[in-house]
Amino acid sequence: MNNNDELFLGVDVGGTHLKIGLVNRAGEIVSFDKEDTTPYRDDPRGFNQCFIEVVGKYLEKYPEVTKVGIGLPGLISKDRTTTLEIPAIPALNGFNLKQGLLDKYPNKKFFLENDAAAAAVGEFRYGKGNPSPNFLFITMGTGIGSAMIADGQVFKGSRGNAMEMGHMMSRGNEGLERIIGRDGILRIMDRMIRAYPDLAGEDLIGKELGTHLLVDTAKKGNQVSIMVFEEVARVLGEAIVSAIRILDVTEVYFGGGISAGLEFMMPALDKTVRQFLTKYYVDDLKMEKATLENNAGTLGAAALCFMEE
Repeated sequence: MNNNDELFLGVDVGGTHLKIGLVNRAGEIVSFDKEDTTPYRDDPRGFNQCFIEVVGKYLEKYPEVTKVGIGLPGLISKDRTTTLEIPAIPALNGFNLKQGLLDKYPNKKFFLENDAAAAAVGEFRYGKGNPSPNFLFITMGTGIGSAMIADGQVFKGSRGNAMEMGHMMSRGNEGLERIIGRDGILRIMDRMIRAYPDLAGEDLIGKELGTHLLVDTAKKGNQVSIMVFEEVARVLGEAIVSAIRILDVTEVYFGGGISAGLEFMMPALDKTVRQFLTKYYVDDLKMEKATLENNAGTLGAAALCFMEE
């Protein structure tokens, strides 16, 4: 097989599902599958064994694959072998997943990474915005994830789990994720609807609140939805100011479901960042939406297979 024809498996691990993509070197998803992992929790073999076996199912399905990248939602060891704290899947805590996979499939190579860092690697390798080898990546979804690509590599920190921006203290005594993770955004949305019922109108009043509704109504020009995004942007902007001061980074990319509303955040985000940073930091600053969108997790996991090249 020509090196350019090589195919990789990208496994994006979520709380209840695995998204599994067969990916080529150009970043095209050749085939895509989804596996429900909720039954694994009650399986007598245990979650971890079920996980290892489902990877085998796809190695059997795609025998040409020799490298598998896995993005995990939590903390992993610096040598990227052992899952330490995976809040959505406690069964994985403290499990040497890489060794478990190698024991079962000794002729394959496995690359493990935190899911936000994997998405950043995907953006670096496959992103249409052609990121430099140094950028901050922030993913906004159920929670707030982040990663730093420094000199083309994931910045790991001293023990392997640097860049947890979602847990930066913000607005006094709360973590960023609590304020502007999905639930936090919905709390802001509820508060704004109550404060401005006339502006909220029938688009929002009496509706089941969700981030899709927020994005859709903002696109229709709903003033309350736009105010919600402005509030989120101010909180996020303050955190980015701190991160830029510490990392001295000039590129910031935003991924995750909430980034669909980035256009409504950008004015307040830009204003906040420019208000609190000096000329040195803002002259070359670039803040943009990441380009891989819904495929970021799968493509990012697959892109981990390149990191040793």
